[in-house]
Amino acid sequence: MSASHLAPRRRPLRRVGAWTVNLVLVVVTLAGLGYLATGLLGYERYVITGGSMSGTFERGSIAFEQRTPVQDLAVGDIITYQPPADSGVTTLVTHRIIKIARLDSGALKFQTQGDANPDPDPWAFQLVNGDQPVVQHSVPMAGWIFIGLADHQTRMIAVGIPAGLVALLSLVEIGRALRRDDADEPDAELPTSVALVGAR
Repeated sequence: MSASHLAPRRRPLRRVGAWTVNLVLVVVTLAGLGYLATGLLGYERYVITGGSMSGTFERGSIAFEQRTPVQDLAVGDIITYQPPADSGVTTLVTHRIIKIARLDSGALKFQTQGDANPDPDPWAFQLVNGDQPVVQHSVPMAGWIFIGLADHQTRMIAVGIPAGLVALLSLVEIGRALRRDDADEPDAELPTSVALVGAR
């Protein structure tokens, strides 16, 4: 099969490859900008890794939270907090406030429950800071990106494959440019050939 038959098939493949890489780069860039913009707007971001709030937001969602004065918290608010040390829970929990009690000292004591859990959390607690992150919005599934990137091998693949594709396309473009330059250069032996023809 001649080169002229292969060229039309290769061009669409090149275009598809270039468009795919560009699309991935645009999506990743927009996602990164959006994630950073929420921080500039005063939101804190938490990835939901458990299923205790299923039905409200699922595992893999990102919860966007704004800090609210503890005195302004109300039953029904969903907060992310660290349970008491004697609870045995060592990770942050995002649960709904179901009860608020005011102590004689004026301090507030809270109890929470996951929307998907049949029972309240078996601890009551006070919040030591003056303000507390409260869930305002959530984006389903988006957190899976960060859950995946927490794994070293997944992170290497996620970064390495796009970088490899970009490098490969760059090398192809450089090779094409060099071939074009070679084709545009005049034949160095042409003046000698012309002189010989003239001598006949």
